[in-house]
Amino acid sequence: MVDNKWTLLVHGGAGRILRGALSAGQDEGAREGLTKALEAGSMLLANGGSAMDAVAAAVIKLEDDVHFNAGRGSVFTYEGINELDASIMEGATRRAGAVAAVRHTRNPVLLARAVMEHSPHVMLSRDGADAFSREQGLEQVEPNYFATPERWRQLEELKANKLDYYDIDMKYGTVGAVAVDQHGNVAAATSTGGLTGKRWGRIGDSPIIGAGNYADNRACAVSATGAGEFFIRLGVAHEICARMRMLGEDAKLAADHVITELGQLGGTGGVIVTAPDGTSTFSFSTPGMYRGRATSDGEKYVAIYGDE
Repeated sequence: MVDNKWTLLVHGGAGRILRGALSAGQDEGAREGLTKALEAGSMLLANGGSAMDAVAAAVIKLEDDVHFNAGRGSVFTYEGINELDASIMEGATRRAGAVAAVRHTRNPVLLARAVMEHSPHVMLSRDGADAFSREQGLEQVEPNYFATPERWRQLEELKANKLDYYDIDMKYGTVGAVAVDQHGNVAAATSTGGLTGKRWGRIGDSPIIGAGNYADNRACAVSATGAGEFFIRLGVAHEICARMRMLGEDAKLAADHVITELGQLGGTGGVIVTAPDGTSTFSFSTPGMYRGRATSDGEKYVAIYGDE
């Protein structure tokens, strides 16, 4: 059934994002990046495109933007390497694809989608994922494509303060998108460079189906950002969908409940959620979250701080 209604939400990470902490240029650049992501996905949805295509298009824009910790602007590991993770999921079939610690694919979200559509697997990692990417003909880049001066400065600051394997700014820079299209199908995509100074091949929640990403037409689509270890332990994305499907909770009630439970475990972060009926929500326990929403009703909303 087609009802001409659609909804798209995006996020660019959550954390200790306070007014005055960002320069005017950083604030403006982030808002512009979120707006471009919404425009890319909205154009597809408005023309009858799929939720899957819309979330991929939105996340590509965020991966290409140096203001966000995904793709081009990814943070460095402790060893000074950029290792990228991504996942994508389709609500109609519950097919999913994910990649972890890839180093050569310009847009990891496209590699995650290729894993879903052109392999028998859900997740590939490291050299194998990069090899599969080449076989699929995806655009390859040298590792220095992902390296930016600001992310290197953040790593140097972390090392100077002897804060091993932890993001000193408490900014979880994952990006993501969720959408419902005119056919009522939902999809979710998530992409990240991980945590500044991560060590020992650490992988967070972003490529973990059910933790940082989930989509199910019976409930909702979710993309998460935050302290990944806690999101994995709680299975945040699936937990929200399960509450909506089995308890009949709406998106806001389910998301707020799970984010509260996350806090009780000691984790912080946020989620974006949309249901097949177009209802949607942002829920986060941090001072700010880069976020935006666009709908077929004409809503266009972009925000950074918690009081917006």
